[in-house]
Amino acid sequence: MTTAMGAALRRIQLGNALSAFGNGFTVPFLFVYVAQVRDLGANTAGLVLATFAVAALVVLPFTGRVIDRRGPLSVAVAGAVAAAVGSMGLGLAASEPLVIAAAGVLGAGMAVIQPALATLIVWCSSTATRSRAFAMQFFLSNLGLGVGGLFGGLLVDTSSPSSFVRLFAIDAAMFLVLGAAVATVRLAKTPVFADAVPTDGSLGARGGWRALFRDRAMVRLCVLGFVMFFACYGQFESGLSAFAVEVAHVSPAMLGVALAANTAVIVVAQFVVLKLVERRRRSRVIALVGLVWTAAWVVAGSAGLVPGSQVLGTAAIISAYALFGLGESMLSPTVAPLVADLAPPSLLGQYNSAFSLVKQLALAIGPAVGGLMAGAGLYGTYIASLIVCSLGVTVLGLRLGRRLTAGQDNPLRALAGGSVPAPRKELKELKELKEPVEAVEAEGRPAGTVTAAV
Repeated sequence: MTTAMGAALRRIQLGNALSAFGNGFTVPFLFVYVAQVRDLGANTAGLVLATFAVAALVVLPFTGRVIDRRGPLSVAVAGAVAAAVGSMGLGLAASEPLVIAAAGVLGAGMAVIQPALATLIVWCSSTATRSRAFAMQFFLSNLGLGVGGLFGGLLVDTSSPSSFVRLFAIDAAMFLVLGAAVATVRLAKTPVFADAVPTDGSLGARGGWRALFRDRAMVRLCVLGFVMFFACYGQFESGLSAFAVEVAHVSPAMLGVALAANTAVIVVAQFVVLKLVERRRRSRVIALVGLVWTAAWVVAGSAGLVPGSQVLGTAAIISAYALFGLGESMLSPTVAPLVADLAPPSLLGQYNSAFSLVKQLALAIGPAVGGLMAGAGLYGTYIASLIVCSLGVTVLGLRLGRRLTAGQDNPLRALAGGSVPAPRKELKELKELKEPVEAVEAEGRPAGTVTAAV
C-alpha cells in the first residue's frame, strides 16, 4: 500500500466512524420519536422503518452501474448529502407524509453510501491489507454507533421535540462530514483497478447483472449472505427481542444491556479475531460462524426452558447476543474482501451493490418473518428455524469453498506461497499436469521441457 493510499483510507475510515457516531444519536430512538414524540402512532413508526428498506431496494439495483461508470467518490458524496437532507427532514417533519418522505431520502442515501465506501476501501487497500481495512471499518462503525447512542441517551427528552431536532441535526452534520472527507480524497487508481471505471458505456446495468449471475461463486455467496443476514441481523429488533421479553421475561433495560454486550464483544474482540482468521480459508471461517451462531440460538432458546428464572433467562439472552457479536467480528474481515476478490475490476461497484441489495432484502424479510412468528406465539418453531438457518450457513460456507480459487479463499497464504488446499477442480487439473512430467522423469529425461510444453 502506498502512502497516498494509506492517507486516503484513514480519511475514509474517519468519515465513516463519524457518520456512525451520528447514527447512534438517532437510530435507537427512531421508533419512540415517530410514535410518541411526534404522536403519529406505532403503525406510522413501523411504516417509517419499512420505508428505509424499500428505499434501499429501489436504489441499489442502479447504484453499482453508476459507481462503475462514474467512480465511488461522487456516489459516496451524493449519498452523504441525501442522507443529511433526509435526517434533518426527519427531525423537522411533524406529519405522516413528511416523515415517510424524509425516511425514504435518508434510507436511499444510506444505501448508496455502503457500496460506494466498500469500493473506495478496495481501491485504497491491497490484497494483503484488505481484510484488515474492512475489519477496521466494522470496528469503527460499531464503536461510533455505541458511543453516539450513549451521548444520544443523555440528550434525549421524550417530552421535548426540540431535543430530537438536535439529535437529527447532529446526525445530518456527521453525514456532511463524511461527504467532505470523501470529497477531499485524492487517489490515483492503482494498477490492479486501472479499469474500474469504464468510460465507453459498454458495460450497462444489464450486462453487469448478466455477468454477475454467470459467476457461480458470487451467486452462492449472495445466497449465503441472505441466510446469514436473515439469521442474525434480521432478528435483533424483531423475533429475538420479542422472544427475550415474552418468553425469557427479560426487561427492556436488560435487552439494552444485551445489545451493548453485542457491540462490546465486537469492539474488544475484532482485532484478536482478525489475527486468528486472516490467514485461514475464508470459506472455513464462514462455516465456523454458522456453528457459533447455532450455539447462540441454542443458548437463546435455553432462556425459555427454566420457567420463573429471570436471572438465568437474562444471562442466556446476553450470552446469545455476545456470541452473535463474536460471529460478526469473524465475518467483517472475510465476506466483504471476498466480494472484492470475486469481482472483475470493471464490475466492482456492481458486485458490492448486489451484495448490499442481498443484505437489505434479508433485513426487510427477516424482521417481518420474525415478527409474524412472534405474534403467533410460535417461539419454539422460531428458535428451531433459526438453528437450521445457522447450520445452513455452515453447509453453504463449505460448499462455497469448492467454487473459490486458492487466492480467493486464502489470499495471504497464496501471496506468501503457503500451502493452501485447492478446490477439487484445481486438484484434478494439477494431477493431469503432473502425470506427463512424472512419466518423463521415470525415463530419466529432464522434466523442464515437458512442463514448458504443457
